[in-house]
Amino acid sequence: MQTYSFSNIKSVARWIVPSMLALAVLPGCQPPPQQTTNAGNAPATPTAQGTPTTGGASTEGNQAPTTGDIPIGEYNGLTGETAGFGKTTHNGIVLAVEEINAAGGINGRKLKLFTLDDESKPEKVPPVVTKLITQNDVVAVLGEVASSRTIAAAPVVDRYGVPMISPSSTNTAVTVTPNGNIRDYVFRVCYIDPFQGEAMAKFLHDTKGLKRVAIFRNIKEDYSKGLADAFMKTFTEKGGTITTDKSYSTGDRDFRAQLTAIKASNPQAVFVPGYYSEVGLIARQAKEIGLNAPLAGGDGWDDPSIANLPAIQGSYITNHYSMDSKDPRSANFVAAYKKRFGQAPNALSALGYDATKLLADAMKRAKSLNGGDLRDAIAETKNFPGVTGDITINDQHNAVKPAVVLQYQNGKQVLVDTIQPAASS
Repeated sequence: MQTYSFSNIKSVARWIVPSMLALAVLPGCQPPPQQTTNAGNAPATPTAQGTPTTGGASTEGNQAPTTGDIPIGEYNGLTGETAGFGKTTHNGIVLAVEEINAAGGINGRKLKLFTLDDESKPEKVPPVVTKLITQNDVVAVLGEVASSRTIAAAPVVDRYGVPMISPSSTNTAVTVTPNGNIRDYVFRVCYIDPFQGEAMAKFLHDTKGLKRVAIFRNIKEDYSKGLADAFMKTFTEKGGTITTDKSYSTGDRDFRAQLTAIKASNPQAVFVPGYYSEVGLIARQAKEIGLNAPLAGGDGWDDPSIANLPAIQGSYITNHYSMDSKDPRSANFVAAYKKRFGQAPNALSALGYDATKLLADAMKRAKSLNGGDLRDAIAETKNFPGVTGDITINDQHNAVKPAVVLQYQNGKQVLVDTIQPAASS
């Protein structure tokens, strides 16, 4: 990618306000990255630099100070249903900030990271993001992993004119308003569900030769519904048959009734576009009732907690990144991450890292760090050299990049295919 910019802080006066209500995580400083502050439920009262615009998105964006450290915000589910995702993404962000500051920062100014926990709950997101903007004076926001929670933040950042980059929210609605307009200040560095669903449908139908697949979706998650719909569209267009389309809800723990119905439909595979927090149980219970068709899913499976489960072995997922990559950028990232955190990264770690590095690159290219200028620089990004692949931001604020198909084998994710985006993406 090549074009990037970032802007928006607030005012030097607001910098003086002690941001004690949030944890300031300055790369390289203590405490460790997992120590974050819960933002609470009440939105902060806007101050001079954090005053929202009226009537929708700001065209000029937030006004940023021109001296001192540059505050950036991160919100993630560091506790709750998908805490594993939040923590690994956070680690990638922290590593990137540390490297950026060690290399001299942004034109001599260091980044200062403020991280808040949304408890993996969409309803917690608006006050958390409002707090980052109005109390911590951030010029940009990184987050979230889950599409539902990024969608909850989008109106807030648009209202205040502060750019936001999601590392891994793949639902199409993330960058689009309810009336179909592209959101001015929302971007992502991951591919979107239509492409991810299309990639898995192509793999199962074309590469594996399967003609009959069942779907088991989470009806409470925008991510799961979007991915299921995209998969169904492509698979049926290719002549495949969806044997049944069953659903569950976040927090469910007994899936046997739905799995029994899926088994009765005699599928050759079951597409489960859920999150790891449910997929492990689903896979185990599928085996218990004798449903032996292989499972397939998306990037929502990518958490170390399920990699070694016997019931997961042989399953396929689409993902953003493979540890098998021979690219030197990827190898260097893996080595640095292992040294910093004592464990291997996953795709979400890599996406958090890429989102932060892309933001920093945009900051260096932006006319200023004011919201509008920074937004424009991010939007102009072309062929940014990320560890998850070269990233170009298109006119819908989505990343154009390939997807990989991985298979769980003996507790490891093994690269089995790479699906390139259409030339028109």
